[in-house]
Amino acid sequence: MAAQLLLNGLVTGLLLALPALALTLIFGILKFANFAVGSMLTLGAYAGYVGNVVLGWPLAAAAALAAATGALACLLSDALVFERLRERGSITLLVASMGVSLVIENICRFTFGNAALSFDIAPARPIRWQGIRINHEQIVTAAAVVVILILLHILLTASPLGRAMRAVADNPALAAVRGIERRTVARITWALTGAVLGGAGVLAGLDRAIDPLMGWNYQIPIFAAAILGGLGSPVGAVAGALMIGVAEEMSALILPTNYRQVVSFAVILVLLLFRTNGLFGAKAVRK
Repeated sequence: MAAQLLLNGLVTGLLLALPALALTLIFGILKFANFAVGSMLTLGAYAGYVGNVVLGWPLAAAAALAAATGALACLLSDALVFERLRERGSITLLVASMGVSLVIENICRFTFGNAALSFDIAPARPIRWQGIRINHEQIVTAAAVVVILILLHILLTASPLGRAMRAVADNPALAAVRGIERRTVARITWALTGAVLGGAGVLAGLDRAIDPLMGWNYQIPIFAAAILGGLGSPVGAVAGALMIGVAEEMSALILPTNYRQVVSFAVILVLLLFRTNGLFGAKAVRK
């Protein structure tokens, strides 16, 4: 049983890694915690449903539609809300992101209703190996996330865009002197994180039923993963997501499954009390 829970936890952690990475990228560039990551994930799941079930597309094409929808939604949110409030401070942006989250959630509810939906995929028998059951959805999720993480790592570490994003995250004023426009980098970051959240929504839809509150089931673990790894650290977000995923699943050995999110709350509480910068986050410099 422990081996099965460990496998489930690793897959859950990989699923959490994408929205946690999106959260930490926005925090690194714009210096606020985007509370709308859960609703953006939900929107991506519904966009994937439209492509897969309504339009009859294969799941890969539906995921591409979800990524494009997520990118567009994030760009619109930035243009209509966040860009106008950018100079008001991180608390104002955080509260605004809560409002954006509620708007997106209710748009999904008004459009698709409250009934649980699912993708149109052929059922398949799980693979059994050494007493461990491996679902095909788990294989798809793990493979997709690993590929996306590799591509994002290359983008962030070995491309001019990645260097510009790191420069703006480290010192926006100095980056501006070097000709890097923060507004342009912010828009690209919004589009990139929106695409990541849209794709993550499709993977989440494979893991559970699609409904307007689906994103809320991931909201606390996403924040716990990003805080554990250190807000602003992409590597930390992935590591934190894997730790949270494994910890939540393994907690089923001692806790009822309905209480596994207690682990995420406990992680946030401990970090806020004893290590506010997380495992990989840089310590803040106070002047």
